[in-house]
Amino acid sequence: MTAEPATPLNLDGYTDLPQGKIATIVTYLEMREPPARPPFQKPENWSLHRIDQDHPRYRALFRTIGEPWLWFSRAVMPDHELAAILDDPKVEAYALHDGEADVGLLELDFRTEGEAELAFLGLVPGFIGQGAGSFLMGEAIARAFANPVERFFVHTCTLDSPGALPFYMRSGFTPYRRAIEVADDPRLQGFLPMEAAAHIPVLGTPEQEKGASRPDTPFRRIQMS
Repeated sequence: MTAEPATPLNLDGYTDLPQGKIATIVTYLEMREPPARPPFQKPENWSLHRIDQDHPRYRALFRTIGEPWLWFSRAVMPDHELAAILDDPKVEAYALHDGEADVGLLELDFRTEGEAELAFLGLVPGFIGQGAGSFLMGEAIARAFANPVERFFVHTCTLDSPGALPFYMRSGFTPYRRAIEVADDPRLQGFLPMEAAAHIPVLGTPEQEKGASRPDTPFRRIQMS
């Protein structure tokens, strides 16, 4: 990622961003105790598979789920940094399998004592609306509070599905903080294909767009060590 001179933030108006940058509003949410939830009867063919040690499987699932929403944190992460997270015994990553393929991702992070983070929860395109999100959330809450935690927290942003924030609030999370995140557009950096997240326009310089990845070479720079 490139370092840019600090741009003063106008807290009562607009702030222009340099070409090649994206910005999103981040909402942080938390819950202090597990809420009452109705039982969910999952289909018999659904199962959760631990994928902490299967890094290629994790990357493939993260890409499939996150590409439409410009999930980039793990896409831009070098292999050794991702391995350091996933190989930590206090991090749990699961794939939801429907009997034929991986259709969902759940990742929990217990590395901070007394806290649990819902690092990622997502579904592949076409699998939303079948109850899988509620199933994964129920699993997340149960697994989080099965540990000695005082707080379970998550964050979402305006790049994500418009249904993400209402879903978290319906699930029992309470918003407590808001932030603005500015980052390099991962499509212009070659980490995601240019057609990813079509609802977010690519605004780069001609030089940036010329050097960006094409559809046949997505994620050309993730294999770093």
